[in-house]
Amino acid sequence: MLIDWLLASLHHVLFFALTAMLVAESVLLRGPVDAATIARLRRLDAGYGLSAVLVLVAGGLRIAYGIKGYDFYQANPWFHAKLGVFVLVGLLSIAPTLRFGRWSRALRDNPGFAPDAGEIARTRSQLRLQMVGIAVILVLAAATARHGGLL
Repeated sequence: MLIDWLLASLHHVLFFALTAMLVAESVLLRGPVDAATIARLRRLDAGYGLSAVLVLVAGGLRIAYGIKGYDFYQANPWFHAKLGVFVLVGLLSIAPTLRFGRWSRALRDNPGFAPDAGEIARTRSQLRLQMVGIAVILVLAAATARHGGLL
């Protein structure tokens, strides 16, 4: 019982960290995107990626060692939908990650570099779409816990 609680707590804290980093990236893109901002974006994005991997690890440990066990999750369509949306959010995160890297390299080659407003706006839109995906994951997590017993 203690292991289940610890794994669930770890899973939730990591998911919150992932969400906080994504929100911080979006907020940073509201202001001027200078060298310091690009460096912060790169660090936040690395933390976002690491948190995503650790969320998957903690979730896998919950399946293996948690109270509900493998059979509960294997037969649960809500869990599969949640995992599918998580993968989709991960795929959506690729473009901003690549863009932050490109901005960082451009800044290294040209210290006066600043990304154009259109590219910044597109990146913010992509981050917002990921946040919508995270909201969907939370709804699906509630359905997963109830194994579809929504009424």
